[in-house]
Amino acid sequence: MGRSLKKGPYIDQKLLKKVKRAKEADSKETIKTYARAGMVSPEMVGVTIAVHNGKTFIPIYITEAMVGHRLGEFSPTRTFRGHGRVVARESSPT
Repeated sequence: MGRSLKKGPYIDQKLLKKVKRAKEADSKETIKTYARAGMVSPEMVGVTIAVHNGKTFIPIYITEAMVGHRLGEFSPTRTFRGHGRVVARESSPT
C-alpha cells in the first residue's frame, strides 16, 4: 500500500539537504546514506548516492527515470548465486 497523497512522498530531509548542498557546490562526490525508504526526488537527478545494503554502500547515479522510486530498489540486499546446479556425474564401470 502506498503513502497517502495528503502526506506526500517520504523524502529524507537530511539527505535532501546534502544533495542541495552538493548541487550548489557542483560537487561530484558521492553522498552516503542509510535511508533506503526515501523516495528519489527531481532535485536528486545528476547526483551519485551510495545506498547501504546492509553490508556495503552501493553507488547509484540518479537519472530522471528513477524519480518516484525508492532508493532501496537500486541497492539489492541479497546475492543471487543461481538455482540448484546440475553436476555432471562420472560414469562408473559396473
